[in-house]
Amino acid sequence: MRSVAGNRAAQGLCVLATAVVLLMAGAPGCGEESGVGDPCRPEVELDPTSNGFLLESVFTETKSYQCRTRVCLVNHFQGRVSCPYGQNRDGTGPGGGSPCVLPGTSDGKVVGGSIPDMAAEVKPQCASRSPDQAVYCSCRCANNEGRTDDGANYCTCPDGFSCERVGPNFISNGPRELSGAYCIKSGTRFDGQACTVACDPKTHPCP
Repeated sequence: MRSVAGNRAAQGLCVLATAVVLLMAGAPGCGEESGVGDPCRPEVELDPTSNGFLLESVFTETKSYQCRTRVCLVNHFQGRVSCPYGQNRDGTGPGGGSPCVLPGTSDGKVVGGSIPDMAAEVKPQCASRSPDQAVYCSCRCANNEGRTDDGANYCTCPDGFSCERVGPNFISNGPRELSGAYCIKSGTRFDGQACTVACDPKTHPCP
């Protein structure tokens, strides 16, 4: 029969092991939730020159302090998380509505320029790939070959998520070798489908 001191020591080792696993791979441990699927907003949206994301691309923000996994995944998402309806090339809002503003401000303008051909334009979000479906905390679950035996750290996807290779248009603020497979919400794999319905304040309101 294990003593009280032994139980406490085991609990301490469990906590320590969990901390190490979370820091190294963003994986769950000792019954704790992994944080995969938690909402996040990429810090690039604080940049007034950012036109937002393009549907055909995948972006991972590493060292994200919004995520317990330290990875904010933008998986084939269009526009800005903080601006569902986007804005026109001249910086005005669609249909005379409000333009985009920088998160945390009431009047911080998004001037664009990260994609020169777009001027100040920010594309509206796609109704079929809302932030809830395409932007959230994730972790790397396999390499580009779908393998996990190359010595790198990988996580195990929780229930409701599948391990899928993202790309090929992969962009990251971390090392290129971080491309590969990530935990994505089941049923949200991108197969090249176009944005058929865009968020619009009059015809198709989005949250």
